[in-house]
Amino acid sequence: MKSVTFLSLLILLAGPTWGAIIADHAGVAAFDQIPAAQFDDIRANYNFFYGHTSHGSQIMTGLNMLVDEDPALYARPTFREISDDLGHNGDTNWVQPTRDWLDVHPECNVVMWSWCGGCSDNTEAGISIYLAAMEGLEAEYPQVTFIYMTGHLDGTGLEGVLYRSNNQIRDYCLAHDKVLFDFADIESWDPDGNYYPDETDACYWCADWCATHTCPGCNSCAHSHCFNCSLKGKGFWWMMAQVNGGGFAAVDEIQRVCDIQLEQNHPNPFNPETEIRFQLTKAGWVSLEIFRVTGQRVICLHEGVLDEGNHSFRWDGRDGDGYDVSSGIYLYRLRTADQETSQKMTLIK
Repeated sequence: MKSVTFLSLLILLAGPTWGAIIADHAGVAAFDQIPAAQFDDIRANYNFFYGHTSHGSQIMTGLNMLVDEDPALYARPTFREISDDLGHNGDTNWVQPTRDWLDVHPECNVVMWSWCGGCSDNTEAGISIYLAAMEGLEAEYPQVTFIYMTGHLDGTGLEGVLYRSNNQIRDYCLAHDKVLFDFADIESWDPDGNYYPDETDACYWCADWCATHTCPGCNSCAHSHCFNCSLKGKGFWWMMAQVNGGGFAAVDEIQRVCDIQLEQNHPNPFNPETEIRFQLTKAGWVSLEIFRVTGQRVICLHEGVLDEGNHSFRWDGRDGDGYDVSSGIYLYRLRTADQETSQKMTLIK
């Protein structure tokens, strides 16, 4: 059973119990809290198959940078790397190589695949094909942990195809208790908590950050800055510490939950409309969105700066184009600069 992590703990305290593990910028920030024994356990317990091309190599570069920092503590686990990625628009050519490897390597118990631009020109249907293929592999190989992934930043910002595709993946993972390496989120935030939704994979904020801070170096970080790769390496270790039975940051996480409080919508179930309330302990950027459980965004109720205090938004059961949506279970997600949390609600017509 997957351990309670930052994101799933928020949800646990707010309502439904989900076990998603989301390796994002908050996980990177918690890297230093990983007990030393976890690194040995991960090396002993997990054997990896990783399909990636240049962008996905950033994780491996980051892991190597940590090895350079402390060869004994951060020695890499066992990886089988192949030069391939998740492709574009419903491509499933990556599925059979996964089966081929797992069928003859029973010691392999973690599978990762990365995107290399495939989220930037995809469709909701194409992302759904990817998600269904991952779900199918999980059913075939229940002893294997499959790592989902978002695509790298491309400069198109909050209105771009990439943002929609990544949110579809995020919300599917959240709703179905998956393990997600949130590639884009990690490169969207600097360590001070500043958000760069319009950034590209070059990570220009990384150069600005390292101009005034001490940053690790590397020979090359594909398409990007070495600091970006180092963050990806830390995110990987944090993710695997959670998969391995983490929970070492529980006290800090409970304290952070108090920064935002998302209430259960009322009424629930509802018809024709419902009210969503939440509280903020400080002013800042906030996004409140509604998704189908399959991951497609239905509507954004708010995106922008809000003051500290209590807030309320109503949803009338219509999508972003003003059309009625069907009965069913939906997710509403609240995001701030520091964290995010979600709840389920039911529309009955």
